[in-house]
Amino acid sequence: MVRDGGVLVSLLNVHDATRAKANARGIRVERMSVVPDREGLVELARLVDAKKLMPHVAKAFPLDQAAAAHAFLATRPIGKVVLTV
Repeated sequence: MVRDGGVLVSLLNVHDATRAKANARGIRVERMSVVPDREGLVELARLVDAKKLMPHVAKAFPLDQAAAAHAFLATRPIGKVVLTV
């Protein structure tokens, strides 16, 4: 869900019909591609620390329970699955 006037960011191409519907509601549609690098990860950490980016964590597992985390992913959770070190 995106509120009127919000921003929809997609890793996939967005169909023209979807763009038109979004435009009618004042929603900006952006496509992004990510190649992780140190600078980008540092910036993401800064945004999280500043509470400007708040990822949803479905569940966190200790590293020694990586197999359980992987099994949990099979349930298709909403949010990120985190391994803590």
